[in-house]
Amino acid sequence: MTGAAPAVSPHLYTAYESDLRAYRLRFSRGGAWTGIALVLLGVGLDYSLYPAHLGEFALARVLVSLGILAIIGIMRQPWGQRHVEALSFTWLMLPQAMIAWMIAVTEGAQSIYYAGLNLAVFASAIAFAFRMWQNLALGLLTYLLYAAACYSHAGQAAMDSAFAVNSLLLAFSATASAVCTYYNEQARFNLFQLKAELADKNRQLEANNRSLAEIKGQMLQQEKMAALGTLAAGLLHEVNNPVNFCMMAIDVAMEEPAAKGSEVLKECLVDAKQGMQRVQYIVSDLKTFAYRKSGSEHESAQFLFERALESSVRLVGHEIKGVKVQRHLQPDTLVRGDEAAIIGVLINLLSNAALAMRKGATTAPTIDIYAEARGERLKITVRDNGPGIARENIGRVFEPFFTTREVGQGLGLGLSICYSVIQRHGGLLAVESVPGEWTQFTFDLPRVTGGEK
Repeated sequence: MTGAAPAVSPHLYTAYESDLRAYRLRFSRGGAWTGIALVLLGVGLDYSLYPAHLGEFALARVLVSLGILAIIGIMRQPWGQRHVEALSFTWLMLPQAMIAWMIAVTEGAQSIYYAGLNLAVFASAIAFAFRMWQNLALGLLTYLLYAAACYSHAGQAAMDSAFAVNSLLLAFSATASAVCTYYNEQARFNLFQLKAELADKNRQLEANNRSLAEIKGQMLQQEKMAALGTLAAGLLHEVNNPVNFCMMAIDVAMEEPAAKGSEVLKECLVDAKQGMQRVQYIVSDLKTFAYRKSGSEHESAQFLFERALESSVRLVGHEIKGVKVQRHLQPDTLVRGDEAAIIGVLINLLSNAALAMRKGATTAPTIDIYAEARGERLKITVRDNGPGIARENIGRVFEPFFTTREVGQGLGLGLSICYSVIQRHGGLLAVESVPGEWTQFTFDLPRVTGGEK
């Protein structure tokens, strides 16, 4: 490109040409309408200077205006939009040819109409996104038309001082226009380059903002986990002793003759013992969920997905009351990874499904959980028969801070953190949904093969 900065990337140049094509089209149309107006208004000059030629000049002006109007129509078509430069050059030459003819049939080199030729050459440099060679070509063709008109009017006699002066003025106009075109072209490209750099910086800034939002969400989750870990440790210490004491007391009571002789009393003691065992399970699950291993330790740890699932179901037991949880698991669910993190993912998916079904008043709410081997990965599917996810939200469920819950009922971080957890395990958390029918989340975990056990 003439006047462009060196070492321009092909992608940037292509984008610049595409942007410039729209710019040329817009300005060429505007210039064409302006050209029609000026050509028609020139009837006033014809009336003042050459009244004897008024009729034929008026007809010529109408024909030229119709020609420019036809080119405007062509530029509205796809072909015309692709060839806007050639069409712009063509309609600019129509008034030049008309003016040259007027010069030939009136006073030749003495005609004041040569000023109109200068006007078109200057206008092309100022108003149109021509390249420098195009502007030079316009100036050269304009001069040739002027020379032919003067020679046609008076032959060799046309080559007088007036012709020489006007020729020089046309040459000056063409040169000045070419220089203006050169620097205008450079300025346009530099401006486009700056806009492209600014857009790129804005994209980088948006990406950084998204990263910061994700980091903030993860930090908030880590703080919650740290607090939960402290709470779990305290609960384990404070609850285990009285629970163990109660378990021992229940065992002693069950050996008493009165308990053995009464089925009702024995059944009550068994229920009490099972209740105490459930408390032990919940505290143990809470400790497993809260205490995450650091470094690469979580990546090499082995655990049964079935065990993590049972822990998750117990921890969200109060949220999924009335929801039927169906397990469809293969016999071997031994996987490798961070058990606590996967429990957190399952808790989030189960509680979200239960909440959606409760809000949607789902009849016979059910959550189906599938686990099947796929090569070296274990594919897990969590599917509910709830109201589904709206189409406009399906692509945003993993965005940090995006939530459809009411204010105060969630930060919208749960699924984005789950996505990061599964990604850290080399998998991908995906969602599918049919509004009004079902929603399912799928992810996969690395399996522990026979040689690794």
